[in-house]
Amino acid sequence: MFSSVLIANRGEIAVRIIRTLRAMGIRAVAVHSDADRDARHVREADLAVRLPRGYLDIDAIVEAARASGAEAIHPGYGFLSENAEFAQRCAADGLVFVGPPAGAIEAMGDKIRAKETVARAGVPVVPGGAEPHDDLAEVAERIGFPVLIKPSAGGGGKGMLRVESADALAAAVESARRTATAAFGDGTLLIERFVDRPRHIEIQIMADGHGNVVHLGERECSLQRRHQKIVEEAPSPLLDDETRARMGAAAVQAARSVGYVGAGTVEFIVPGSHPGDFFFMEMNTRLQVEHPVTEMVTGLDLVELQLRIAAGELLPFGQDEVRLRGHAVEARVYAEDPARDFLPTGGRILALREPAGEGVRFDSGLTGGMAVGSDYDPMLAKAVAWAPDRAGALAALDRALASTVILGVTTNIGFLRALLADPEVAAGRLDTGLVERRLGDLVTGGVPDEVLAAAALVFHAGFHTGFHVSGRTTDDPWDVADGWRVGEPAWTVHRLGVPVRVRGAADDAEIEVNDRSLGRARLEWSGTDEAAVTLGGVTRRYAVARNRDTVWLAEGGRAWPVTRHDPGDPKDRQGGALAGDGVVRSPMPGTVLLVKAAEGDRVTAGQPLVVVEAMKMEHTLTAPADGVLAELRARPGQTVELDAVLARVTPCE
Repeated sequence: MFSSVLIANRGEIAVRIIRTLRAMGIRAVAVHSDADRDARHVREADLAVRLPRGYLDIDAIVEAARASGAEAIHPGYGFLSENAEFAQRCAADGLVFVGPPAGAIEAMGDKIRAKETVARAGVPVVPGGAEPHDDLAEVAERIGFPVLIKPSAGGGGKGMLRVESADALAAAVESARRTATAAFGDGTLLIERFVDRPRHIEIQIMADGHGNVVHLGERECSLQRRHQKIVEEAPSPLLDDETRARMGAAAVQAARSVGYVGAGTVEFIVPGSHPGDFFFMEMNTRLQVEHPVTEMVTGLDLVELQLRIAAGELLPFGQDEVRLRGHAVEARVYAEDPARDFLPTGGRILALREPAGEGVRFDSGLTGGMAVGSDYDPMLAKAVAWAPDRAGALAALDRALASTVILGVTTNIGFLRALLADPEVAAGRLDTGLVERRLGDLVTGGVPDEVLAAAALVFHAGFHTGFHVSGRTTDDPWDVADGWRVGEPAWTVHRLGVPVRVRGAADDAEIEVNDRSLGRARLEWSGTDEAAVTLGGVTRRYAVARNRDTVWLAEGGRAWPVTRHDPGDPKDRQGGALAGDGVVRSPMPGTVLLVKAAEGDRVTAGQPLVVVEAMKMEHTLTAPADGVLAELRARPGQTVELDAVLARVTPCE
């Protein structure tokens, strides 16, 4: 077994790999970008090496492994985990790549080649065709509409388009090719029959270097948004034992067809109306984000198995020894705002409480005080729960999410709880389009009046003692010259402009929201970061944190930032006018990619002004009205915060 392993990754997966390395007595070497120099995986590793150019720099990672004395490199997932060149380079430099051979990565990395390979091995594939051998229009006519266009070289739903008719095919092919070329550097496309109400079910396989291949059951990953998985579970509520055995055997055959070694996942699409049918989609030649649910129902540590296989050991069990026990469900926690079309968010974590308890697992790379920026994928953590049956696992996961507190960064936890409570989800009637169809019921915007009242009381009470004024500490919040006055509409909710009035002491106050009385209210502190607010005879308990003029409140997994404003100042805290006055704000923390206009230009409503990029997503900001670009604060390469004012358009007379 290795004595030292370098982890070529970051965040929660790096922390998770370190946990297994520590349990096995193996020295853990971390790498980090400048943005991650204080990250949790850096702190928990035995040694950390800086990567000046980030996690895709093969030369720097190999050099870090050699300099640190690491014998093997674990790539995690994402970044270089499915990069055949990286696997080859490790081998050339005498390092063990904890993953499959480069040839297997190459064979399964191209969707067209992968389908041809597994089809020859007898694995069922979706009817269709692919360039350059097939004419896409002819294939579409043969298999019938609707069809699905996909880039051959990529994944994650980028460039994937559903086409309903022959008339729309040419435009869809052009759009998909353009996206594929930009995202993956390869515009080659494939076309498949569209499967109505599809279910996404994948099989976990493990293969050693001695010819032994087993599967560890399936995971259902049908709950997706824009082709990105949100909630995963094991086993699938759809499959019976006979179908599970057939799918498992097909996955093993697919792995054998490319000489696979290590952990891998074979993904299938299953027609919801015919669950006995299944078709190969692709094979992921790495550990999956959702691997914890398999670990919880099998009792196996997949990272340990990866390491043992990479070290040349035999699989310690055969197929007939694999047992699935109970049910596990995982939910991905993202730094994103569901009320803003799931745009990435960011900020500094002001308060953090991770769930715990029997049957609960929380994989994260989070620490209190850390900055969540726009450099990397917005996934923060994974909440996982196990129970003897599916209903119990869903309930346990909901309780875990409800007890999770992440303040300072807007997350999707409230959305996840709503999704788990959906009747279709509870009944196991899943498909990959369910989330999109139910979004209107799952996403709630705005801040409830009772939360506004609680935030007002927190401001009114001074949050807690210890305000700093001119070099001294005071217990009196009214010593702070910030525009707040008792009994006046002294603040509003950021961007909504909702006035809130507080009259009386915080332990017995009268609250008005939008000139509507909510009655008497009382605030009681439990320490410095928990508050009980009684309003209308109902008591709610909130986790509380404050950052300058913003109070964050969390209850039941949902969190709300409430920002106070001085009513005497018509400008917002970033110097821009209130909403509706021609101000263009960044919808997410990120980096300005392009500026498409100049100060003084005449612009029309909807005209692109600035392009902001964050976490692999671009967002074009447009002119809110016809007028003159009176102010421009954006420049290419500039880092901007959420709601930063980037431009101001003065409407035409």
